[in-house]
Parts: sequence; C-alpha cells; structure tokens
Amino acid sequence: MRPKDQPIDVADSTQATVTWVGHATVLVQMPGVTFLTDPIWSDWPSPVPFIGPRRFVPPGLAIENLPPIDFVVISHNHYDHLDLPTLKALAARDAKTQFLVPLGNESLLQDHGIKTVQAFDWGDSITINGSRIYCLPTQHWSKRGIADTNRSLWASWAVIGASKRFYFAGDTGYFEGFKAIGEKLGPFDLAAMPIGAYEPTLMMRSTHMNPEEAVQATIDVQAKKALAIHFGTFDLSDEPLSEPPERFKAAAGKAPGVENAWVVKIGERRAF
Repeated sequence: MRPKDQPIDVADSTQATVTWVGHATVLVQMPGVTFLTDPIWSDWPSPVPFIGPRRFVPPGLAIENLPPIDFVVISHNHYDHLDLPTLKALAARDAKTQFLVPLGNESLLQDHGIKTVQAFDWGDSITINGSRIYCLPTQHWSKRGIADTNRSLWASWAVIGASKRFYFAGDTGYFEGFKAIGEKLGPFDLAAMPIGAYEPTLMMRSTHMNPEEAVQATIDVQAKKALAIHFGTFDLSDEPLSEPPERFKAAAGKAPGVENAWVVKIGERRAF
C-alpha cells in the first residue's frame, strides 16, 4: 500500500495510472489530465456525522497529498458518492478544479460555495486538457432528502484521451446500456466497475451489480482491464465484506475477453 503521507507525482506525458482511494473513489492520471471519481474522504456517508455505516478502512491517500486535480466526476447524489465535505475541501485546495455532475446536482454544490460546476445530461460531453469526457447512462436512482427521489440525474462517465480510454461505471445495476457504450466509445483500456452492495438480491438487483454482472459489464463496454470498486470500505448491504472480490476474481477467470480483473489494495497504484 502507498503510505498515506507520501504525495503522488503529477502525471507525466507517457504513463497512465490508477490509484484506488477506497469505495468508488479512484484517482486517475492519464497523459495531460488528472481526475477523481466520486471522491469521499469522510468517515460517515451520512447527512449526520456519527450516524450510519462508518468507514472500515482509511482512505488510501491523504487528500493533501493529491496531485493537482483537473476535474472531478460525480455519478449521483447518494451520500457515499457525493460527499460535500470532500468536494468543498477539493474546491478550496485548487480553484481551477472543475466539478462535473449529472443534471440537477449543480445547485447543491453551488449552494455550498463550489462555483466551478458543470451539469450534464446523458450524451453530453466536454473537452478538458485534450481529453473528451462523456456523461453516460446507468441504471440507478437518486435521493438525498425526504422529497427529492429521482429529481436529479445519475450517470457513468468515460474519459477519452489521445492514447488511453477510461470508463467509470459509478453505481449501477446491470443493463443493456453497457453494450451501447462499448459500441460507441470502446474499447476501453480500463473500466472501474462496482462489485458490492448486491444483497438482499430482491432489493438491490435493479440498482447494484453483483460480481458476475460486473464482469459481464466489463465485456459489454469492451474494456481490456477491470478495476473492482465499491466494496470493502463501507458496510452498506448484507453480503460479507470479503465476498465480492472473491466472486469477482472467480467470475473473471471463467470469462473470455477479460485480460485482467484487478482487485487491488486501498492505496495501491497501477499503470494501465
């Protein structure tokens, strides 16, 4: 594991790397661009501190040791994916960092003093430092308060650079849209796929993938490698914390077309 007090260097022009910070938070460095997915450094993904599932494992990297962040992508507004204390810290750390959110989430960030926010519908895109970022469909839902169910959009994201292509599935159930994403924007060099929070099945299946479905989604989006995320950080569902990575590796070992299925330690950095 990379020591949390050791800064990560700014991305160079020759290598792409990924560091799993924990849960759905991934630091991605591609030639010319550095970004974060669903960053959460808080201990509780909850509107009230000390209530809810506490973080089991500390973040794999201290927030002050991050390299300069060009942009942040947010998949949806659940507290374990849109963490306002973390987003405010990132905005205060670097006024140039851009925050890309699905439609309907922009006012939440703006109301908390984050000004460099842009909202996207599915299919919208933007170019930052030579990389094209696409807001794409998922099968999920949104809710942050008592009366706001599904009033804001949820999304996955693709980042297409000159030499590398990265896909972040966010939080999602398995759906046919993965194939369309692969056909339009694939093949991807790496896809970050959620593999946890799938039990009880009747409650979770429509909005969370199990490990076998995550492997199939990797095949559908035409990704050469898959990074397992969304497990082992917060206890959000009924399956044992150790089960998702075991099932993911087993399913990937039987699946044709998946060159590498990565289950990494929190804080581990790999080139892709």
